[in-house]
Amino acid sequence: MRLHRLEVAAFGPYAGREVVDFDVLGADGLFLLHGDTGAGKTTLLDAIAFALFGTVPGARGEVKRLRCDLAEPDQVTEVVLELTVQGQRMRIARNPEYQRPKRRGEGMTLQQAKAVLNWVGTVPAGHVAEGITRIDEVARTVERLIGMTHEQFFQVVLLPQGEFARFLRANTAEREELLERLFGTERFACVEDWFANLRAERGREVQARQQSLREWVARFAQVARQEAPEEGQAEWVEAVLAESAEHVGQAQERDAKARAAADKAEAVWQENRSTAERIRRVRTAYTRLSAIAEQADQRAEWAEEVEAAHRAAGVVAEADLLERRLDQLAEAEATEALRAREVPDAAESSAAELRARAGGVREEAGALAELVAESEQQQRDLVRRDQLNSTAEKAKKQAEDFAAELESTPEKITALRAEVLAATEAEAKLEGVRTRFEELTALVRDADEAPRAEQAVEQARGLVRDAVDTHQQARQHRLDLRERRLDGMAAELAAGLAAGEDCPVCGATEHPAPATHTGGLVDPEDERRAEAAEQQADKRREKAQAWLLEAEGRLKVLVERLRGRTAEALRAELGEARELGASLSETARRKPVLEKQLLELERKAEQLTERRRVAGQQAAEAATEVRGLTERLAERERRLETARGEFADVGEKRRHLLGFATRLDALAEARLGVAGARERRDEQAKLVKEALRAKGFADLDEMRAASRPDEQITKLEAGLADAKVMERAAREELAQPELFGISPEDEIDLAVSEETARDTRGEAEQALVALRTATSRHADLVKLAERMTSLLADLAPVEERYNELKALAEVVNGRGQNARKMSLRSYVLAARLEEVAVAATARLRTMSQGRYSFVHSDAAGARGTRGGLGLDVLDDYSGTVRPAKTLSGGESFLASLSLALGLADVVAAETGGALLDTLFIDEGFGTLDAETLDIVMNILDELRAGGRVVGLVSHVEELRQRIPTRLRVRKARTGSSVEIHAA
Repeated sequence: MRLHRLEVAAFGPYAGREVVDFDVLGADGLFLLHGDTGAGKTTLLDAIAFALFGTVPGARGEVKRLRCDLAEPDQVTEVVLELTVQGQRMRIARNPEYQRPKRRGEGMTLQQAKAVLNWVGTVPAGHVAEGITRIDEVARTVERLIGMTHEQFFQVVLLPQGEFARFLRANTAEREELLERLFGTERFACVEDWFANLRAERGREVQARQQSLREWVARFAQVARQEAPEEGQAEWVEAVLAESAEHVGQAQERDAKARAAADKAEAVWQENRSTAERIRRVRTAYTRLSAIAEQADQRAEWAEEVEAAHRAAGVVAEADLLERRLDQLAEAEATEALRAREVPDAAESSAAELRARAGGVREEAGALAELVAESEQQQRDLVRRDQLNSTAEKAKKQAEDFAAELESTPEKITALRAEVLAATEAEAKLEGVRTRFEELTALVRDADEAPRAEQAVEQARGLVRDAVDTHQQARQHRLDLRERRLDGMAAELAAGLAAGEDCPVCGATEHPAPATHTGGLVDPEDERRAEAAEQQADKRREKAQAWLLEAEGRLKVLVERLRGRTAEALRAELGEARELGASLSETARRKPVLEKQLLELERKAEQLTERRRVAGQQAAEAATEVRGLTERLAERERRLETARGEFADVGEKRRHLLGFATRLDALAEARLGVAGARERRDEQAKLVKEALRAKGFADLDEMRAASRPDEQITKLEAGLADAKVMERAAREELAQPELFGISPEDEIDLAVSEETARDTRGEAEQALVALRTATSRHADLVKLAERMTSLLADLAPVEERYNELKALAEVVNGRGQNARKMSLRSYVLAARLEEVAVAATARLRTMSQGRYSFVHSDAAGARGTRGGLGLDVLDDYSGTVRPAKTLSGGESFLASLSLALGLADVVAAETGGALLDTLFIDEGFGTLDAETLDIVMNILDELRAGGRVVGLVSHVEELRQRIPTRLRVRKARTGSSVEIHAA
């Protein structure tokens, strides 16, 4: 993979469009990326990552805030990267998601993310010339061509030194997390999870089978009423079954004996019950015959009473109808008398005369029907005329009121229009005044800050002087210690000689004249502390110088902005702007209210004009209608006055005539009713007389005395019939063959035989219950025993397979018989880490002049924790393996750089991705001395000689002298910019 060109616009600190030509920078194979702190050096690396994968490394990718705050509103945030991967040249353009001002109206709107991949030159097979525009498809294409994910790319191409320093000092879990992300060992984790899940699943199956067996054993013990033993359950089950079978045999024998005795006692008791029942039947029959003989006279009287009641029943209906005819005649005569009083002058007239007279009256009333309708209309027209007069007066009054209100409206409209114009002018001026106020406010703050900025510059200059002095002293102290140690190196080596042991310099076993040193030896640890103190002092010096530059820059910006104006003058201008703004704001604030009032007043004037016109029209129309209605009322009144006569109105006269005709008809109907009632009475009286003579009664009183209610007659007839039935049944009962020879005086005792039968039956039932209980219990025990035997046979192979799977799962997950306590995933990662250690050692030995080598350890951790990912360093000076945490700052940088380069080689080979022709290495060179820096630069030259382009990101001044090709990033208040210095 080789980068050609990078363009960033409104991205990070870059407000405009900046272009980086990697072909120019990479012509020499090595270039330096430098600039002020916060200028945006790392942002260029973020832009490369964003163009490829749509995300940036580390915590910056979590914030998702990539747009430049200083960019113009219409400037599009964009990153364009042109590169070659696997012989295919492509151009990737990406836009992140960000908020931008709306093009119409106020507020912000969301600009959606975009991505476009275009091919430069030949289009690869399987792709279209138009390129790829879907974000997810662009990401998949880039990952497929580069051969690694974005996490692997950040570790392999953009080498983050701080992370590898942490990787050196990390524990097993932290190293495992990084290596798993780089080498993609998720499949081995899936294997571990598969074993763990299968073990849990089989374990649940075994537990379920064991629980089922325990439940069946508990049920067997409950039925057997015994406690189940822990061992020998099969023998215990056989013994319980044998004992249960013996109990069943004993119960069967007892049941047979009890059942025979009960049958015999039951037969004796049933025979005695039959004899007692025959005696009871004979006694009952004799008792009924005796009672029937005693009631013979009474039954004769009942028969006579029933016969007379039947004769009277044939006359009662005719007699009752005669009484009703008499009542109807009296009622008709009373009605006739009442109707006659209502029509006094018609008391002697016949029904036909009355009907004829009523017809004439109705004809007269019919002639008045049309005039009744006119009379009702006359009343409605009178009400209508009054309403119209009222409407005309009201409309006339409203028209006068509207006209009066319209007189003052034009003046009010003119005044409101003038106020609206003044508010509009104030609103137009207000924005400029506010801008002026904000500028003056910022200048006042700058004027107040200027003295503090001058003081900060003086303090920073003092700190720089102190830091420079401290650094010089620390450097001189380190050089003094180094010189003293070199002078006493021979004595230091001689102090470690022992008789008979090899000399580390010449190899001799005899030491005739070991060197000595009179000034005292320098402890290596003191020298290391001095180096660390010098490095700390150098960092403080650089920090103080950076602070001074920042303070001077801030003071310069304040002086340029103030242009010689004092805080007092600026505050006076600010007060004037504030007063003017308040006045304009108050005037402009009233504009919406004034516009609303003006609109309402104009609308009100239009409404009043229209209402005045409508009211005048209504008054004229009402007056016209009143004149026409008055003429119609006078003409109709003359006709009605002639027709009503002495009555109040025509309607009252017509109602009187109709009522009189109705009374005449009612009197005629009453007289006809009386004549009909008399005829029906005479007819019914004749029928009653003939019925009495036919039934043998002298008069109605005799018939009434013989009459009886139907219920009483039915009761008497039922009593007579029951007596005959009872007598016949009693004689038939005595004639039965089984009662021959039975006397009512015979006696028999049932108590003894019944008690004997009840006792023997109870004993038989108890024996049967005992037999059924024993049989059921034995059958349950047999079924439970069969189930238990089957479960025991099935459980054994399942437990054996589970124990084998459990042991294997523990080994795969780093437990059990796994002596190293390494899981399968850790084992694979340990192999990868071992490859990384071998690749990194080749560079580390060169950088450390043969002193240090990486050592991989697969031993278990402390207190039985998992191991396999240990990484220490072998110190060739002492021959001991020590933790990487003991390395100094510069040594840690060398180890981190070696580890990063080694990991890059291994990951590239592992993923089978494209050749990595471009590499970026972040900060860390400031911790190296001059000699070590030369060695590291030689290593980088080797990378460059292999065809790679290496970019260094550093503040170290010496690198600017060593590397002629540089990419400098400058920062400014308007945004950062880049410039290329080619060799």
